[in-house]
Amino acid sequence: MSTAALPSGLAATATPPPKAVPHYAPVTPGKVAMWLFLATEIMFFTGLIGSYIVLRAGSPALAYSHEYAPATDLSGVDPATIHAFNWPKPYDHATNPLSIDLTALNTFFLICSSVTMYLALLSAQKGDKGKIKLFLFATFLIGSLFLSIQVYEYFELIEGRSFPVGISATGHFRPSVSLFASCFFTMTGFHGMHVFGGVVSIFTLFIGSLLGKFTAEKHAPIEMIGLYWHFVDLVWIILFTIVYLV
Repeated sequence: MSTAALPSGLAATATPPPKAVPHYAPVTPGKVAMWLFLATEIMFFTGLIGSYIVLRAGSPALAYSHEYAPATDLSGVDPATIHAFNWPKPYDHATNPLSIDLTALNTFFLICSSVTMYLALLSAQKGDKGKIKLFLFATFLIGSLFLSIQVYEYFELIEGRSFPVGISATGHFRPSVSLFASCFFTMTGFHGMHVFGGVVSIFTLFIGSLLGKFTAEKHAPIEMIGLYWHFVDLVWIILFTIVYLV
């Protein structure tokens, strides 16, 4: 039956089509890309840390001694007559030159930078432009301080101080003097490069905050770099534990 034959009160009315509901992805492409990048970084540092553990476990029982330089052939020496280990012990200044106290303080600084980075993101979500600038700049300064202390530590180990023979036959702790030294500089050096990249990125964010680029609606770069920075901090806590404390 056509609508023309129906009584006027029963005339059919055209139903408008439903409005399209916009679809928002729960995770932005940028965040997915960052998580994928961090997944590759996890594999990279897992390989480094795993290699360190294997090399340490396979190190000979007489590899490090108070009386002999690392890599000295002690196969003909009675183990009962020397003080030797398969790996340098923490706070054993005759075989281990690492400054645990200074690095513990440096670790605290890096953890503080993770807090200020979180506060920068929180400020961005609230649209507080003044605190965005403050906390980004604080994170940049603390990250730079961490790198400066690490550079100072490297200088002291490589050139600034003279160490006993149990640490190095040359008196300096350099990558070539022992397996322990090679592992130390490789692992902390790669991490230091990651921190440097993070510091540069955070400084770029700080410049953007000065230009007013971040608002409560637009602050994705702060969140992305924040994820990277927290990852770098977590990796350092693991490295500090296994290289300096164990």
